[in-house]
Order: sequence, then structure tokens, then C-alpha cells
Amino acid sequence: MQLFPIKTPLIKRKDDLVYVLIKSMKKARIKPKNGDILVVSSKVVALSEGRILNYKNVKPSEKATSLAKRYDLEPGFVELVLQEADKVFGGVKHAILTLKNNILIANAGVDRSNAPENHAILWPESPSLSANNIRKKFKKRLNVNIGVIISDSHCSPLRTGTTGFALATSGFDAVIDERGNQDLFGKKMRITQRAVADGLASAAVVIMGETDEKIPAVLIRDTPVKLTNQTSKSSTFFPPDECLFSSIYNERVKNKAVNRRLFWKVDDRQVIPSYKKPIEFFFTSIF
Repeated sequence: MQLFPIKTPLIKRKDDLVYVLIKSMKKARIKPKNGDILVVSSKVVALSEGRILNYKNVKPSEKATSLAKRYDLEPGFVELVLQEADKVFGGVKHAILTLKNNILIANAGVDRSNAPENHAILWPESPSLSANNIRKKFKKRLNVNIGVIISDSHCSPLRTGTTGFALATSGFDAVIDERGNQDLFGKKMRITQRAVADGLASAAVVIMGETDEKIPAVLIRDTPVKLTNQTSKSSTFFPPDECLFSSIYNERVKNKAVNRRLFWKVDDRQVIPSYKKPIEFFFTSIF
């Protein structure tokens, strides 16, 4: 595969993202071809959609204030996290473990990095729709058929650091199902499905960086995926009860809440704090 970083000017609220990307690609002499995959940071997609707020202007609830004190965060920022999260499990200093769009993610995707002072950037409101729109605009403006990944980064249990993942895709199957295929010794694969969109996103995020690189997109060529004209039929998300890790974030979380009485209610969401003693491991609240 070949990966081409797309360096851009600083992208601001409500900018025409596709226009900026195409202009930057022309400047770098990067010409997209049919079959390429464009990986775009969720942050610049959200910025272009106006999904940025001054959390100092957000009135925190009592629960947000309590969580902010526990995890050393700004109360207004925590209120945004509670509003965006589908479920809150707990956390560590400076980060709250949440479930958002069926993804375990820090702070429900609300991020203060690479945002102006006292501002936070949310996830795109509809990431799949955003990915579709980007793909269609490239087709309309450049007459090229590409796949699109909207990427973000997250941390994994028992691993140091962050890696990229596909928040949304358009124009190709995000997962290659290997079940039923044979391995080197003729054994049929029973559960293996390759998360190619996540793999491509992770490779792109290595090049994008996380600080002041100004590389919000990467064009990937010669990938093992085939483009489609429809929304991907293969989902990157598992139903919670089918997930390998369900045994730790279902029963143990439930038991911790019920047996230790360590839970609050935020609207209709159950908030389960982590252990009172500070620990560095982010996922301790569900273990």
C-alpha cells in the first residue's frame, strides 16, 4: 500500500472541508484515483459541521460537577460529555470512560486538544452521513470513485497509547468476513472477520499525528478492499451481547453497581464510577 499525507492550513469552523482537501492535494501533487481510500480525521469533519462549543458557557449539572471533581476535569466539559454519552462507566484522572455509538471511548468523543482555549470539539452528529457526503463530493468535483473513512483514535485495554479506528466508512465493505475460508492447513475459519477499515484508519493516524502536524487526512492506495456504490453492509460494530469482552463490561459492571452501591443516575443513564483509589488503567471501571 501507499499512503499520501495531506497537509492543510488550519481548518476552522464551517470551512468547506472537501474544497480545502482538494486544494491541498493539488498543491502537494496528489491526484486521487479510482479505488483509493481517503481517511479523514473526525475532528476536522466535526469542525466543518460546526460541532465545536465553548464549555465555559455550558451550565454543569450536579452530577457533572461531582464527576469533574473526581476526575480533575472542567465541570462544563464534563456536562458536554454527559450530554453526548450513551453510558458512563467511570474513568481516571482527565478521562471518563463512556459508551458512544456502541464504542467504548474516552469522554464520549468530546475533545479539547487542537481546539481553541476553553473549547471542545464533538464527534460529527452523523458520522456515516458525513462519510457519504465527502465521498459524493469527491465524485462530483473530481469524477473519481473513492472510499472514505472518518477516523479517530482510542486506547485499548491493557495497552499503552492510542491507535486509530474507523468511526464511519462509505463506499466499501469495512469488514472482510473470513468465516468458512480455509487456513494454511485446510481448517475452516470459524470466527475471523478482518476489520480492514480499522486497520487502514490506524495506519493513517500514525501519519496524521496527534498534535500540530496539520495532516488531517491521508490518501491510501492499493488497499485490499473493493469499492461499492452503496453504504457498507458490513458493520464494524458488534452487538454488546456478542462481543468477546461482554463478560467484563456486562456482569461485572452490573455487579459492581448493585453489590457495592457505587452508581448514580444521570437522566436515564447509569453512571458507574471507578475505584476511589486513583489508578492509571483507564478500563478499571469495567473490570
